[in-house]
Amino acid sequence: MRHTISILVENKFGVLTRVAGLFSGRGYNIDSLNVAPTHDPKTSRMTIVTRGDDATLEQIVKQLNKLVDTIEVQDFHDGEYIDRELLLLKVSVDAKSRAEVMQITDIFRAKIVDVQPKSLTIEITGSESKVEKFLELMRNFGVLDLTRTGKVALPRK
Repeated sequence: MRHTISILVENKFGVLTRVAGLFSGRGYNIDSLNVAPTHDPKTSRMTIVTRGDDATLEQIVKQLNKLVDTIEVQDFHDGEYIDRELLLLKVSVDAKSRAEVMQITDIFRAKIVDVQPKSLTIEITGSESKVEKFLELMRNFGVLDLTRTGKVALPRK
């Protein structure tokens, strides 16, 4: 089962290493990891997506709370949070496929951020499922390169 964990930490040297070390040292895998400062420059928010049963997740949360620089740990459950992901994608196009790629991009409310003779670079932001569906359609045209942010999330309340 996939879990999204939000960790508010002190914005200090070595915090990311300690959190990642906690996961790797116990054999837990991280599917995605995103870290950035918050509105307060003294704190950063880490959003981690991991897999495991409820007992495993409970252990992870307890161990994260024990870390010195941890301020708050939240295990998000469906419906309790808003999440987004950003994907930058370079897709192969020719004279015939360019219009179709542009049309699909428009339907998904994505943006074309670079145009080259044989490729388009597209930016899409949305839920993980929206990004996945868009990527699935673009694979038919030939994905030349891509990068993703991983999930970022905030609680609804």
